[in-house]
Amino acid sequence: MTVVVTGGDGRLGRALARRGGVVAVGRAALDVTDPAAIAAGLDALAPAVVINAAAYTAVDRAETDEAAAMAVNAGGAERLARACAARGIPLVHVSTDHVFDGRAGRTYREDEPVAPVNAYGRSKAAGERAVLAAGGVVVRTSWLFGADGDGFVPRVVARAIAGEPLRVVADQHGCPTWVDHLADALLVMAARPVPAGVYHYRGDEPTTWHGFATAIVDELARAGRCAPVAVEPIATEAWPAAAARPAYAVLDTGRIEALGFVPGRWRDGLAAVIRTLVGP
Repeated sequence: MTVVVTGGDGRLGRALARRGGVVAVGRAALDVTDPAAIAAGLDALAPAVVINAAAYTAVDRAETDEAAAMAVNAGGAERLARACAARGIPLVHVSTDHVFDGRAGRTYREDEPVAPVNAYGRSKAAGERAVLAAGGVVVRTSWLFGADGDGFVPRVVARAIAGEPLRVVADQHGCPTWVDHLADALLVMAARPVPAGVYHYRGDEPTTWHGFATAIVDELARAGRCAPVAVEPIATEAWPAAAARPAYAVLDTGRIEALGFVPGRWRDGLAAVIRTLVGP
């Protein structure tokens, strides 16, 4: 079975590409904003299933460039979903916790109304609607991390090893998700019939960005890679950003657990990422 992954040059796309039976294509090979490129790519590759990991993910930049975010996250998702539906190809589309405003102070079920608080979230919510209308599967995730790129974990690791104190937001709650756990879950979903609809997959344990940063520093210290570093908890207002973030965006995973999926332990993923970054 051939699984085609769009967004092959992103963090999730690269993780999926490391697995067998996957053809990961980047924007140069299959631009989801280009209907002709989508048609040519699908017809040439003839996938059994498509995983759409192509996304505009610059949350803050999207506040002043919402059209670009909409072009990929909404328009691109819609074009890809329609093209897959026309060819009878199942589509698994990756979305985000940012479709919720985070004001409920509790976990969000898969069937709850969305209410994004930023442009990125609005673009992803629009993409979800298009995929669902075409009969696709939407998998929301949160706080995706890995060893590559300029992500949260590599940044904290670099600061901690340099002995620099950290100031990290402590009033935003969510669940870190190791990219390899998500990649494995998506491929299992792609390999078997899954009813169309929305599913949530994320790491097992809710925390805050401050809690996540503290776990990173603790793991480094256990590995003997850094001396204790201060991690100061701060409020969101003390770390200004262009885009608002959901304050409590913990995703309920009941629907995907009913299919036999268990949320991965993000602390296990964190240990693996740190070994990749700094060695055993």
